[in-house]
Amino acid sequence: MASSTPAAPYVVEDCGRNLQLLSDGTVIRFEDYNTLPPPALPPALSAVQYKDVVYDATRGLKLRAYKPPPPLAGGEKKKLPVVVYFHGGGYLIGSYEMDNFHACCLRLAHDLPAVVLSADYRLAPEHRLPAAHDDAATVISWLRDDQAAWLAEWGSADFDRVFVAGDSAGAGIVHHVAVRLGSGQLPVDRNAMRVAGCVMLFPFFGGEERTRSEAENPPGPYLTLPSSDQAWRLALPRGATRDHPLANPFGPGSPAMEAVAMPPLLVVVAQLDLLRDRGVDYVARLRKMGKSVEVVEFEGQDHGFFAVEPFGDAADELVRVVRRFVHGDGADVSNKS
Repeated sequence: MASSTPAAPYVVEDCGRNLQLLSDGTVIRFEDYNTLPPPALPPALSAVQYKDVVYDATRGLKLRAYKPPPPLAGGEKKKLPVVVYFHGGGYLIGSYEMDNFHACCLRLAHDLPAVVLSADYRLAPEHRLPAAHDDAATVISWLRDDQAAWLAEWGSADFDRVFVAGDSAGAGIVHHVAVRLGSGQLPVDRNAMRVAGCVMLFPFFGGEERTRSEAENPPGPYLTLPSSDQAWRLALPRGATRDHPLANPFGPGSPAMEAVAMPPLLVVVAQLDLLRDRGVDYVARLRKMGKSVEVVEFEGQDHGFFAVEPFGDAADELVRVVRRFVHGDGADVSNKS
């Protein structure tokens, strides 16, 4: 009897220039996946210092730490807030090293100003959720436990004003960090450090029932409904739907959040974003629970506009909004319409 030849692996999920998932579980990643045009950096940003730091030696995970230039001679030296930033990419792609994410963090460090920590995390489908959320919690624990070393080298950091921020999938990470903080799953000694607020830019949430913006907004240049659905298929635990608590904070199986003591939140949504209504609904539900949540909507903008054009007019206003929130220690900066 002739032996049968095993079938060659075939593509079961094709993410275009980003990656492919084969039938045998192999993931092929393409080096040229970044389709964002690299931004031209303003000369002033060359004064921002940065370095890469390992925060999880076991998994080889790093972050990039940014420190703004000192004040001009005679200027008042003040301790700076610490912004922990998580990049977007649908949980599938991205790194703090990407030109556009790097530019965003250079700008935040310089213009807020703040000490900014831009962290990488494990990506799906090799590492499905909640791996990215666990890595984000590790960043917060690392920051809490390694303050002495930080203060010795970066003495301007104010650990009483730590903000957790992110865009798209990174904003989804921020939500889960905030819930872990508020529910006691991620303990933080307030005598050592305090998370003063969270910033969520165009949060990447999901759900089985389509929202109006998902049904009516046109596909964006960097996010479409099929690509969003595909990202959730590859990022969620196998067999999970988009109503899984890791995707939908208010799905049928999601835990109640009324008793969760979340930090003050700033949520930014974009008018043309397919996910716009999910962000607005998120804000409305949390406000109904009595949470401190502010929302700012950018008209005429689409998903991820800050990373796409870090130095455009909309990005200028976004940085001003974040600056008021951070330096106002959670003060209301929203249009409450």
